[in-house]
Order: sequence, then C-alpha cells, then structure tokens
Amino acid sequence: MIQTSLIENAHNDLVTDAAYDFYGLRLATCSLDQRIKVWQLDEVQGTWSVEDDWKAHDAAITKVSWAHPEFELDQPQVNGASTSSSSRWLERAVLVDAKGTVRAVEFAPQHFGLKIATISSDNHLRIYECLEQPSLLTWQLAEEVDVLTLPSSSPATHSLSHTVTQVTPTQTLSTLEGTSVALAAHAIQQQQPPSRPGMGNKEADGGWCISWCKDRYWGEVIAAACGIDGKVKVIQLSPSRRPSTLLTLDPSPAKPSTEGGNTRPTSQSAETESTAYSVTSIAWAPSCGRSYHLIATGSRDGRVRIWRVKPPTLNDEYDQDGDGESDGADTKWNASIVGDFDDHKSSIGRVEWNITGTVLSSAGNDGRVRLWKATTGNVWRPAGHISVEQAEEQQPDVDMEENVVVE
Repeated sequence: MIQTSLIENAHNDLVTDAAYDFYGLRLATCSLDQRIKVWQLDEVQGTWSVEDDWKAHDAAITKVSWAHPEFELDQPQVNGASTSSSSRWLERAVLVDAKGTVRAVEFAPQHFGLKIATISSDNHLRIYECLEQPSLLTWQLAEEVDVLTLPSSSPATHSLSHTVTQVTPTQTLSTLEGTSVALAAHAIQQQQPPSRPGMGNKEADGGWCISWCKDRYWGEVIAAACGIDGKVKVIQLSPSRRPSTLLTLDPSPAKPSTEGGNTRPTSQSAETESTAYSVTSIAWAPSCGRSYHLIATGSRDGRVRIWRVKPPTLNDEYDQDGDGESDGADTKWNASIVGDFDDHKSSIGRVEWNITGTVLSSAGNDGRVRLWKATTGNVWRPAGHISVEQAEEQQPDVDMEENVVVE
C-alpha cells in the first residue's frame, strides 16, 4: 500500500521541484515564489516541519539538488540572490556563465568528486568542479559544450557509434542518488530566435534537463536534452578529450506498438506523429548490478518512456590494435524503448527512480504522481497513482500547485 502525507500550503505558488536528501529525512522544495524550503521529518509523528525558508532568487526556481553527505556540506550552493544572515543556509558561490535561463542542475555521483552539472536555455551543458572544500568558495568551469551542435555520434570511434531500436514498448529485455541544496533559476534571458511553426515560444515550449549515469565504470557520462527536438544525447565527458556523444535517444522514428498489453496508443494524424515534443525530464536509474542501464524520459506530449541502454561488451569497447575497430559483436552503445505510457494525458513535469532503479515515478500536469514497475514477466505496467485528493480526503479541493504530496 502506498503511504502518503500532505504538506499543506508548502509555498505561495506552484511547487516546481522537490528532492529528498541522501537519508530521506530532509526534503527541499522550490517554487515560482522564488523561495526554497528545507523540511525535516519527525520520524515518530511522521510529520514534516520547516527547518529553513528563504528567498533564494529574483525569479522562479526550477530545480533543487542535494550533494552527497560524503562532502559534509551544511549550506546550499545557490545560483541567485544572497540569503538572510539569520538563515542556517548560506550562499557560498554564484555560477554566472550561462547566457540564458538555467533550467536544471544536478550534483555528480560522489565518486567523481564535488562536481555539478547545469544546462541552460542557451543549450550549453556546463560542468563545474569545486576547488575549495569545505569552504565551497571557488568553483571552476571544467567543461562547456553546446549540446545541439554536438554530433549525434562520435566520428572518431566507430565502435561507439549509436544504435536505437524499437521493441514492444512494455517489455524489458532481461535513487535517487542522494545528493547540500543546489538550485538553478533564471539568469539572463537570451534573445529568442523565431520559433518553429506550431511549436510556440522556444523558451516556453522547450525542455532542458540532465541526469548523470550512476555507474562509475564508464567514467563521467551524462544524459542531456535541450530545446524542442525531442532527443536525448548520452554524452561522455573526459579530461583528456572533448565531450562526445555515445548514443542519441530519439523516439520519433518509432511508432507505439499495439502489442504488450498496457500501451495505450492515441489517435494521431501523420502530421502529429512526426512532430517532436521537447523532453522535460530525464532520470538515469541506479544500475544495481544490471548489465544494462535504464533511462526514463518525460515529454510535453504526455508520454513517459523507459529506455534500456546497453553499453559495449566489456573488453570489446576498444580494439587492441588501436585502429578504432573491433571484432566483437557488441561494440556499440544501443538502446530500445521497453516502456511507453501516455496515462498522464498531459505534459510530464518530472520522472524519477527509486534507490534500486526498480520503480519509476512520474508527475504530470494531470495533478497525479504515477508509479511504474516491471512485473515478474518483465513487462512494465502501472503500479498505482497518488493525488492530493487521495492524500487528504478531508480536503478534496486542495490546490495541487501550493502543496506537496510526500510518499
């Protein structure tokens, strides 16, 4: 049974993001009201109380991310205005390189050190590394790449070129990494280029999101999406060479299958089927010993997709002769869609995995948090949903935008 509680009147406006710390005892929320709140769980009563509350930006805040407790951070890294001197959480650094609205931010897995990735509406992925711990005063821009202009595959290594295939959308072929609070919000509004016919304003209709690979074996790998092309690029970062694309996840060539049980194809015209919808959220699942990875995406078309991503076979990734070719059969990164759901019937705001990567949650504009889980037959199916009405039956008219439902 799903256990829920309700934090009433959490913010004065739309709650845009919520994130647990590593231990699940604190919850950070942000909102269009430009404020951050950190909530503390009373484990005996099962209730949440405000630990701290401050105005962090002069614009809407879109994302919060916790650093791993290994770094013993007590204050958040805030990209915005200074906080009150009486606050327990103090501003330590401001990152100002973005030439557009900062739309997403996420700390790297702890084994890569204290690093943070950001993506902005200027379509640039930026990686920062902290040079002063624990003061957190100095951060270095370690990498900057234009995601849209990055080639869809790496031309220098044929063995790492990408392949994307479509399988029955609901069948598999076989958390959240805890992270002090970092925030991304409005920086400098870039001049908007002409929008694509029928797609509206670029800033309003685009999607900018990132998610780190949790497995350290493959080095620093991050999935990123930007703009309105509906694609996700899996990018390899390396201190010795320029970033390269290992794989591009593009659902547009494939049509939803009518097989497999729970896929609910919608009636679409040919023009609609060919339209790319921006990706609004990415979540890379913890691997937990699997030989493949799971990446979840949510889009403005209302679809939640689960991708099975298979890296090259170990020992075949690079050839021994150094000519970029390998005799191995599984020498390419490849991906297939193993889950495709349109239950929200509206734009997806967030997708996220549990700590073992076995249950996926998604939040949409329909006001519901939906759960997805693979059955014993390796078929991804709905596992329930949560709404404010379910969490608090006595207040069925509670405004979803100003409250937080806690699982």
